[in-house]
Amino acid sequence: MKKNNINKIGFVLALMIMVSACKKLDLVPTDKFTDANYWTSTDKASSVLNTAYSQIMGSGDFFYNEAMSDNAVNVRGDNNGVASIAAGTYDPSLGRFKKEWGDRYAGIKTTNIFLENVDRVPNMDATLKARMKAEARFLRAWHYFLLETWFGDVPLIQKDLTIDESKTIARTPKAEVVSFILKELDDVAAALPVNTAYAVTDRGRITKGAAIALKARVLLYDNRWSDVVTECEKLVGKTDNGNYALFNSYEGLFAPQNEYNSEVIFDLQYMPATLDGNQRFYTELRDMVPISVGGRLNAFAPTQELVNSYLMTNGKKPGDSGSGYDENNPYVNRDPRLTNTIVYHLYQWQLRDNSIKTIYIKPGSDPLPKADPSKQALDEYAPGSTSSATGYYVRKYYDPTSNVADFGSGLNLILIRYADILLMYAEAKMELGQMDATVWGQTIRPIRSRAGFTDAAALNFPSAGASDMREIVRNERRVELALEGLRVFDIRRWKTAETVLSGWAHGAKFADASVDGGYIRANLRTFDKSKNYLWPIPRDERAINPNLTQNPGW
Repeated sequence: MKKNNINKIGFVLALMIMVSACKKLDLVPTDKFTDANYWTSTDKASSVLNTAYSQIMGSGDFFYNEAMSDNAVNVRGDNNGVASIAAGTYDPSLGRFKKEWGDRYAGIKTTNIFLENVDRVPNMDATLKARMKAEARFLRAWHYFLLETWFGDVPLIQKDLTIDESKTIARTPKAEVVSFILKELDDVAAALPVNTAYAVTDRGRITKGAAIALKARVLLYDNRWSDVVTECEKLVGKTDNGNYALFNSYEGLFAPQNEYNSEVIFDLQYMPATLDGNQRFYTELRDMVPISVGGRLNAFAPTQELVNSYLMTNGKKPGDSGSGYDENNPYVNRDPRLTNTIVYHLYQWQLRDNSIKTIYIKPGSDPLPKADPSKQALDEYAPGSTSSATGYYVRKYYDPTSNVADFGSGLNLILIRYADILLMYAEAKMELGQMDATVWGQTIRPIRSRAGFTDAAALNFPSAGASDMREIVRNERRVELALEGLRVFDIRRWKTAETVLSGWAHGAKFADASVDGGYIRANLRTFDKSKNYLWPIPRDERAINPNLTQNPGW
């Protein structure tokens, strides 16, 4: 929906819902905001639904979730609990678990209130009402998807609870929750418009394509490969369920002038940051970008492991024979998506006035302090400083049009895009033993071509065994979707977290050559496969409701 529309939330209602939603599962009376005297107009119903949209996810989770994977580290503070989770130094009292649980059930509460009361609105257009109900059901399914992915068995609540009910409800088996999600998404897909049917003023609303895409992701996380193929084939090369295609530029995909482009299926809506007080923007990038271009300090940095995953332009891995990789000049002839995603030594950063600034990260390389000793080398790697702990900074989602401090940005954050559909399709086909030149030509080849690969060896279908093909497809997913918050879910569903999150996360080759080949030891990780694949049920929730059992190992 249009950005200014999504923020037109009835203030009194929104405040009461959001305040009540911060409580436990939920212990606040609802009669004050579900009474029939509120549900008197379509505008008021829309206010509740817009509140539900605002509860989809916070920008902090979107960005920092990546630091729970091997793609990035959070080494200053414990933003959204990701440092504790990555290190394995947590228990059920960690605030992130309580917040995740509370945020998801807050969203569910809002959608349940809407669904229980929207029929009270007099003279409401029937078609509009049906569509809005479908939107609410999609959002509820989204919250349950995140809950069952993180926690496993969770209470399945389809109505607004009374106080007594909230104290006694038990966890529902994960399989039952997944079945509910899938049925809901089938139902709403039949009721939702395709993306091209929405007016400009309604851009950003849930579409038929979004329901299909989310169902594909739910099935992917459940390893139901044949069903993933079925859902993806409703969108790949088809237009009857929506008109989607790869955007013509990987870098441009994340540019503010290209919002709502052909690749976007489902995104978080924001408004451009302004000097007149608009607050619907985010500022996380201020602690991710180079200090010399206005960053505050570095709290989130990409890892060497992520950098290593980017192929050479000839399609070979950096360590392969004949790749042309030079460890002393490591960023030359690499997958162009590396430059669109990560800032490395001697990176050419485009400032807001379109001028270019060279980013000096290697210790002792910045010419500024040499010319003027009173000046600092702000971006150079130095242990314990405010600069990057890995020698890398973030480029993806940088908004050069923002005119406010702290890198405040109103650029929408994409939750599902068409490239993900192609990658899900490729993975499912690969797991089914059906990856061939035709599927490759529908999926990996166009993704690489759009990224900027031109060498036939990188674009053509490779001759590879099943194990190598799995690595190729998984790695393509990693680099295409890097720093978009999905890697943590992938390593958990692949059951590789116990391997990639055990030991040191590294940075660039700026450290003692006698330790790990000179690559910075940035962050020590621990992952216990016996219990860490599921988060513990929050301690405070179990204190209120003893019927909430705990996950194994906690």
